[in-house]
Amino acid sequence: MVVQTARFAVTGLICAALSLAGTLSAAAAELRIGLAADVTSLDPHFLNVAPNNNAAWQIFDALVHVDANARLAPGLALSWRAIDPTTWEFKLRKGVKFHDGSDFTAEDVMFSLERPATLAASPGPFTGFVKPIAAKKIIDPWTIQLKTAAPYAMLLHDLNSIFIVSKKAAAGAATEDFNSGKAAVGTGPYKLVRFARGERIELARNDAYWGGPRRAAWDKVTLRILPADSARIAALLAGDLDAIENIPTADLTRLKTNANFRLEQKVSWRTMLLHLDQYRDHPPGLGDKSGKQLAKNPFKDARVRLAMSKAINRRAIVERVMEGHAIAAGNLVSPPVFGHVDALNAEAYDPETAKRLLAEAGFPDGFALTLHAPNDRYVNDEQVAQAVAQMLARVGIQTKVETMPASVYFAKARAGEFAFALLGWGSFSGDLALRALLATANADKGYGAWNWGRYSNPKVDALLEQGFATLNETKREALARAAATLALKDVPLILLHHQLASWAMKKDIAYSPRTDEYTFARDFRPN
Repeated sequence: MVVQTARFAVTGLICAALSLAGTLSAAAAELRIGLAADVTSLDPHFLNVAPNNNAAWQIFDALVHVDANARLAPGLALSWRAIDPTTWEFKLRKGVKFHDGSDFTAEDVMFSLERPATLAASPGPFTGFVKPIAAKKIIDPWTIQLKTAAPYAMLLHDLNSIFIVSKKAAAGAATEDFNSGKAAVGTGPYKLVRFARGERIELARNDAYWGGPRRAAWDKVTLRILPADSARIAALLAGDLDAIENIPTADLTRLKTNANFRLEQKVSWRTMLLHLDQYRDHPPGLGDKSGKQLAKNPFKDARVRLAMSKAINRRAIVERVMEGHAIAAGNLVSPPVFGHVDALNAEAYDPETAKRLLAEAGFPDGFALTLHAPNDRYVNDEQVAQAVAQMLARVGIQTKVETMPASVYFAKARAGEFAFALLGWGSFSGDLALRALLATANADKGYGAWNWGRYSNPKVDALLEQGFATLNETKREALARAAATLALKDVPLILLHHQLASWAMKKDIAYSPRTDEYTFARDFRPN
């Protein structure tokens, strides 16, 4: 009821404010953007979550970029080539300067590739992206060679996730030094002015940015951290913000049809899914309907997992909760992404079969569980969780929903405090998604870093290993599809839907929407 009231209030606010929305002069020197999720740190190697990475991209850079369609593009590395199946050579851009005026060289790349492994306390490490690198060699200040232990096709994608920091500024620096600005010295389009945790990030244009034609249009950028949908919408309508991300679905149509605003949308690479604990005998939040401990963990039985999947009406979630701004998911990655399997369709809604499967598994009367979810990270995340709970209840699974801010949620989830939990995941490819979400957890290999349910299938692991060693893209995609088909047959997690990414802005600003959902200040332009 509270959620519905908030939605009506926001919608009413739009009605009242549409005629009052201001416009932005093309000569404006400042851009104010409302972010939809909290940024917990500006240390680009500390916590691998999208909100932190999005903020880091404003300040830092990587050797390899991806464009708006998630295709690889040159970044701080101007070019690269495979010298042999295990050796890659990267030619770095000459003349690039860090924000403090010092030169960017191969020494900074070497340091940045080594730093993630030194952050032992990281709650979401970047080590998986550098684990495959067996050796590094500086040829000259603008040439570096990276050697992998075996042929590895994903190196370029991994390097997109490793931000390059200044060795001079970051040597010996702690995460707090990045948050204070002392060590936050990058080569990106903006310099850090101030980070007010939970409130805002203030940036100033880097006039020495190497991007050339992509030079940022704004002298100053303020990133306001506003996880509450109503607050972001209200700030946009009041003229306190120039652009916002993650538009509430209830407000998309009104903004889309109003001449005072511009709306951009794109099919996202983010898939919403539910993790199920498959490794503990008595995970937290599971019991019978009287509150007593179950004799066994029902999630260990594939019939129970399939029953829960069949109990969920994805079409209803897409149409009613997401108001048509999503696509029911049968894959770990959305249709445009490498490795998507056309033959895998979203699980059909079939509550009667769900009840039969539960009975066959020894739970004719169902059981009770707690579904945990963030309430400020994904589009309509709390509403999605509530809808899932109602659907599970109809087949006899009594479901309690507990939600919390993402800043609290992810720390608890990674600590194993949840048995049934909501996650949204975006990836360049199906095999990378499998590596993070469903590969057997192996810290040495960097596998299973987000495999909260601890699913394990050696045959899936073998297909992934084979694919990552295959430099031929066609063969690698076939292996990725085979691995996904094999894994998803086990229902190791429950797929829900693929998000549509959205941005709203004043009418005289333009933005190119991105599959990866990132909001880059450099890509907003006066229109």
